[in-house]
Amino acid sequence: MKQNKIDFTNEAKVTKDAFLLPEEEALLPKNWIWTRLEELSIIITKGSTPTSYGFTYKKDGINFIKTENIDTEGNTGNISDFIDEAINEFLKRSILKVNDLLFSIAGTIGRVGIIKKHNLPANTNQALGIIRCLEGTNIRYLFYFLRSPIIQKEAINSVVGVGRANISLANLGAFKIPLPPLPEQQRIVAKIEELFSQLDAGVEALKKVRAELKRYRQAVLKYAFEGKLTEEWRTKYPPLPIAMLRGNGSPAPLPKEGTKTLNDLPESWMCLRLAEIGEIVTGTTPSKKKKEYYGNEFPFYKPSDLNNGYHVNKSDDGLSKEGIKKARLLPSKSILVTCIGATIGKVGLIMKEGASNQQINAIIPDNKVVPEFLYFICISPQFQKSIIETASATTLPILNKSKFSELYFSLPSLAEQQEIVSEIERRFSVTDEVERTVGACLQQAQRLRQSILKRAFEGKLVPQDPNDEPASVLLERIKLSKKSKDSKKESRKGKTG
Repeated sequence: MKQNKIDFTNEAKVTKDAFLLPEEEALLPKNWIWTRLEELSIIITKGSTPTSYGFTYKKDGINFIKTENIDTEGNTGNISDFIDEAINEFLKRSILKVNDLLFSIAGTIGRVGIIKKHNLPANTNQALGIIRCLEGTNIRYLFYFLRSPIIQKEAINSVVGVGRANISLANLGAFKIPLPPLPEQQRIVAKIEELFSQLDAGVEALKKVRAELKRYRQAVLKYAFEGKLTEEWRTKYPPLPIAMLRGNGSPAPLPKEGTKTLNDLPESWMCLRLAEIGEIVTGTTPSKKKKEYYGNEFPFYKPSDLNNGYHVNKSDDGLSKEGIKKARLLPSKSILVTCIGATIGKVGLIMKEGASNQQINAIIPDNKVVPEFLYFICISPQFQKSIIETASATTLPILNKSKFSELYFSLPSLAEQQEIVSEIERRFSVTDEVERTVGACLQQAQRLRQSILKRAFEGKLVPQDPNDEPASVLLERIKLSKKSKDSKKESRKGKTG
């Protein structure tokens, strides 16, 4: 049977203001009704954290689920904290059951999870609200509604607290829910999951393209610095001699024998150490106690400022004219390389003179090297590998100035360097354009998800069936069920009291 396709063209352009919650029941389809989350739930509570002195989580046992264990699809995984039976019984109020919904109410607001059989046994902490619904409500309908921009906006508007953002259980229970007939809830869920499945397939394909682009860039750099990218060029333009000055001031090439270099380099290429093609400068930080050292006259580069890579034009912090005197001035087109920590090997080509902190070693190239060529050398897989292999094998990897200066790389003539830069830029400009298109498509996919949810909870995703039992009748039955359960609970309390 051929299925009708839904046109999301207009909805793909919606903004957050388009998700304002309707206040009038007349805005809902016939047979729908507004209700509140608390009217559909047996309990709305939250977890708690073991606080006994000296308590430590176990390496295995009962899953202790936290907000960070809930992924963007609502699944729980990668759990690293566990509790034993005794603690679980102590925290019995928050022992989780199949189909419990979790809604983060502190810190990261609005993340939604659903408990499945394989998640159990499990418990949770006070940052997660627990919603256990009554029969008559499709759990996945509520799950998707809680993830919709409608509720996410309402959750943000309900936030209180100055330090750590949070919303109360009362506010959680007061969330307004557009309730359709039960059969329509099931049709809505089925359609959402069908359309999301199609989107997921498209997103997965886009992510594969992005991964392929990354591999292609790495291949371009590898071939470039093995001389393969300019093989044809060298047949047309015989390489000129490389003028190199050694430490003693006499021209002499570095012998290839016994050096850490690539195999099968072109005959006209040389293998050099970084120290031989410019000045290596380790950054320093002027005293933070001297406010007069900091200003906007000169960029003060840190690893986080090197994200743009090829053309770094600005930094988050700056130095004054007095401050730059206490630092080490780096001219424009210096190549900055992070040489400590998790971002070791991060590279930037600065386009404005400034200074860097001590996490960075800078290369100020001389006239034997095209700066752009040296930048591409530094981000190449060969050079990045040598950085990792040469760094001190500690918890915090470090590559000091001395070792950094001794790293080898391959160097052709200036003319060939310029040709290599042109070839890399040409290829990278194409991949950059493709990546921008992929990024735009991924953003479009996210907007389409929001459009799907918006349509679903406006009653526009699937057709209504006039033969369905009205939601008002369903809600009255749910309320009676809730009242009955509450009465039994009070009766049990009376007996135990």
